[in-house]
Amino acid sequence: EVQLVESGGGSVQAGGSLRLSCAASGFTFDDHAIAWFRQAPGKEREGVSSINMHDGTTYYGDSARGRFTISTDNAKATVYLQMDSLKPEDTAVYYCAAQRAPPRGVSWYLFLSPRWYDSWGQGTQVSVSS
Repeated sequence: EVQLVESGGGSVQAGGSLRLSCAASGFTFDDHAIAWFRQAPGKEREGVSSINMHDGTTYYGDSARGRFTISTDNAKATVYLQMDSLKPEDTAVYYCAAQRAPPRGVSWYLFLSPRWYDSWGQGTQVSVSS
């Protein structure tokens, strides 16, 4: 059974940092793309960052580029999202997602498309105050 368990959310002031963790189990870690999405109240789910575990290629949404960093600990089957210079508009529930992916041939935009992913975690709340 595929399981994705997020942790690390919380409340922080603008300019602060948080590190989210996504512990994965029940599937072959190296065969998948793992992504972070977020969803604020009344808004669509947005792709934040993704990593293709085949070759380590990373992808970032416009709101995350330059401030957030995705990384992995393969031994722990865990994906991290380091979030720095947080802004109030980063407030959302953050979700981890996984999708089996081939080594190549996947269009880049799919890595940040929530419709492509078939396994999801329960989410963790991030709140940034001004």
